Amino acid sequence: MAPSEVVMLNVLLLTLACFGVGAAGALLTAPWPRMSRLVGHACALVGAIGALALGAAGLAGGALGVIIPALLPIGGFSLGIDRLSAFFVLVIAVAAIPSALYAIAYTRAYEGRRSLAGMGCGFNAFLAGMVLVVLARNVLTFLVMWEAMSLASYFLVMTEAEHRETQRAGWMYLVMTHAGFACLLVGFLLMARETGTMGLSEWRAASTTLSQPMRHAIFALLALGFGTKAGVIPLHIWLPKAHPAAPSHVSALMSGVMIKLGIYGLVRIGFDWLGVGPSWWGGAILVVGAISAVLGVLYALVEDDLKCLLAYSSVENIGIILLGVGAGMLFHSYQLGALASLALVAGLYHTLNHATFKPLLFMGAGAVVHATHTRNMEEMGGLIKRMPQTAVYFLVGSVAIAALPPFNGFISEWLMFQSLLLSFQISATGTNLLFAVSIAALALTSGLAAACFVKAFGITFLALPRSTQAEQARETPWMMRGAMGMSAIACLMLGVAPVGLLRLLNTTAAELTGAHADASFNWNVVVANGAFGTASPLWIAVALISLPALILMALRIIGANARRRTYETWGCGRALQTARFEYTAAAFANPFKRVFGLLYRPVKELDIQFHPESRFFIDTITYRNEARSIFDEALYDPISRLVQRVAQRARVVQSGNVHLYLLYIFVALVVLLALAS
Repeated sequence: MAPSEVVMLNVLLLTLACFGVGAAGALLTAPWPRMSRLVGHACALVGAIGALALGAAGLAGGALGVIIPALLPIGGFSLGIDRLSAFFVLVIAVAAIPSALYAIAYTRAYEGRRSLAGMGCGFNAFLAGMVLVVLARNVLTFLVMWEAMSLASYFLVMTEAEHRETQRAGWMYLVMTHAGFACLLVGFLLMARETGTMGLSEWRAASTTLSQPMRHAIFALLALGFGTKAGVIPLHIWLPKAHPAAPSHVSALMSGVMIKLGIYGLVRIGFDWLGVGPSWWGGAILVVGAISAVLGVLYALVEDDLKCLLAYSSVENIGIILLGVGAGMLFHSYQLGALASLALVAGLYHTLNHATFKPLLFMGAGAVVHATHTRNMEEMGGLIKRMPQTAVYFLVGSVAIAALPPFNGFISEWLMFQSLLLSFQISATGTNLLFAVSIAALALTSGLAAACFVKAFGITFLALPRSTQAEQARETPWMMRGAMGMSAIACLMLGVAPVGLLRLLNTTAAELTGAHADASFNWNVVVANGAFGTASPLWIAVALISLPALILMALRIIGANARRRTYETWGCGRALQTARFEYTAAAFANPFKRVFGLLYRPVKELDIQFHPESRFFIDTITYRNEARSIFDEALYDPISRLVQRVAQRARVVQSGNVHLYLLYIFVALVVLLALAS
């Protein structure tokens, strides 16, 4: 084993040891809640730092392979790292470090009310499971770690299990994640049977022996399994329920990282395990990505629940990432390796960017919920004066997710546009039309995302407080603000200086597609396809900073009046301004509900309470205009009713008679013996 491999192995063992000590320490110190909280999350923080070092070393070219001897007849555990695995370990660490730091202070509110030992243990198990999933090198390791990750996240979602909303969210998450796991299990076993090996690294070479129908079936099964974890539409139904129900530091990891492991799986099957696929594979991913991006942001726009809005926004960003992955698969099928790498680099970089600004936004939302004890934006307002630092960090996340410079969302979406626009190099008319629709979907998504986060920030932080809780809100502890500050700095650095990482991702993509991206990444300029598109993130940032300074200097030179004048806000002729005159979340979303009424199909209710003395005087007016989910009503509700009817009929076999149950067992044994003979 080379010295570099020894170092990486030691870092991996240290990382896993920290997670193990954190999980065990949290349980052993359960009688002392404060100690349990500190031990569990502090060890998770150290382990996440180790994962960051491991991911950085692997992305720079380090390699590692570890085989644990067989403990079961079906084989042992196998771990390894290549550039793609290392990148996703890096993604996990980038979100886990601030989330763990944030959790040390955030979970203080659970002392005396929840099991902090269970939370600390589950948090460490969750992180360890995610790291080991991307390092897995055989079927057994991958499936065991995938299930461990899913179960750990389920128990974290169920932290506040006494609430009916949490119970429903946990149940839905459990059902959907195991439906996805069933698809993965069947797909992996079929692939192992057809190739004759359980080693994931051997599948790419062995996939050439598969028949086309079998390749298509395996691709469909694995895409369904990974798509369910990624939360793509229409498999997203669990996501906007489970993420808001979880504690905010867990929501940050689930939304920022866990759903990206679905992306990891899709990249593996599209570029690695199954080899070069037909064009319809990439086309299907591209269509699903476009639909998820547009519908995700449309549903986010009409949400009043701040965390639910962020969850739907994750569906949107998964859609944007899939646009890059799908485009890369399409280019790859047409033997355009350089364009495939460019699209894949765009998708992977947006994966990293989303892992920075989405945890920042969830931590900001958690700080707001921590201070106001509500997720309803209608009961917030005016928080910028009471929580100024949190407001600044949330604003940074909002600008980044809206893909505005100088933050990181801009450069990844710019690269995405460049890769999609270069599709004219494909001569197939149908494929060109598909790319044109994808470009339109990405453009529409970008505009709607900006509107969505104008609403999220404005309704939450601006104007006057609309409730007593908002009026009494105070800034969060310094550790929570420090964690948000770390993510905000990462958003800025990845937006201003992306070139170093883009070069490493270019090499990563080249290992999968066989060609480097059709782009050059200089120290301050990104150039796509020669001179087709050019962007300089650093100079854009300098210009954005310099322009206001130049304007102020010009005003000073011409002798403009610099005295501060204080005056009340214009109130349309009213002498007194109150929170009742503010723009609300419902009012902001109403134009979108009108334009996209076919999608939302809102339910309108108007309740007028008259004054008891006279009907000529109105006491209160209550107006509800809630959107309905077309997927719930058209897809999942009919399935639920069907399952309930089948279950009711199946109850007849549960007679409670032991002799009848023994008969069932006897018949089952006879059938199995007959099949085996």
